[in-house]
Amino acid sequence: MNNKPYKEFGSFLSEYFPHKVQKISVNAGFTCPNRDGVKGVGGCTYCNNQSFSPGYGRDVRTVTEQLKDGIDFFSHKYPDMKYLAYFQSYTNTYDSLESLIAKYEEALSYPGVVGLIIGTRPDCMPDDLLKYFEELKNRTFLMIEYGIESTLDSTLKFINRGHFFNDSRLAIEKTAQAGIFTGAHMILGLPGESHEQILEHARVLSRLPLTTIKLHQLQLIKGTVMAKQYAENPSLFNLFTVDKYIDLCIDFAELLNPSFVIERFVSQSPKSLLIAPDWGVKNFEFTAKVLKRFEERNTWQGKLYKE
Repeated sequence: MNNKPYKEFGSFLSEYFPHKVQKISVNAGFTCPNRDGVKGVGGCTYCNNQSFSPGYGRDVRTVTEQLKDGIDFFSHKYPDMKYLAYFQSYTNTYDSLESLIAKYEEALSYPGVVGLIIGTRPDCMPDDLLKYFEELKNRTFLMIEYGIESTLDSTLKFINRGHFFNDSRLAIEKTAQAGIFTGAHMILGLPGESHEQILEHARVLSRLPLTTIKLHQLQLIKGTVMAKQYAENPSLFNLFTVDKYIDLCIDFAELLNPSFVIERFVSQSPKSLLIAPDWGVKNFEFTAKVLKRFEERNTWQGKLYKE
């Protein structure tokens, strides 16, 4: 039962599984269309491939090997735990249909794996793959998580996403219409976006048929185009203090469709790669601060939501 002021991911999963489930991240060795030249090169301006492990261009271990390592880590302490294979790094629907299906089915065949979460771009969901997913969701837990990042086309162009918000809207609608759990990933605080524009993201997304939403603060990572932009013109950026970002998250949640599951508010990049903001707060500590601020403000997800 969820007694929090927002709809949380753990409670959502408990509706579908009678046991604890844990995500195991998998890097299946894919790239992105704005890295390999199809739509562009260099990737998104905030992305450093070293922040994925193993990184793009290196030898990648098999899906089975990665799942084995992850499950071995948890199974000693939680022998009854089940697992969701989380295809996380880069664009996990960007390959031939045969190659993609082989990797998904390899993950599902591993003992203890009870479903898939697949992270991808909204411009990389071909109809034949969506048809496969529509069938797959009838035999296992399945969620497709789209990197939206912003609802403003001007921002998407500035960060070199290689797609526009209408691509996101269409992908979300088609995926949800196929009966598949559909998630969205958003970065709060991208260059040039005002407080009100960030809150407008919540209003726009609330009109879409989403299941889950992930939020995190803009992080400046070493070796990225955005880090260079920050060094040359820091006035472009509004890097939040932890307290200001917590209030932004709550402002955002108040406007958000109350049926959406908020999977997270924050992310933590490796300290060795992070330029700013370095809050020195662990994810669970941040969540505790968010809950406290919800209580102090006597508010909850969807309080200001309008149909």
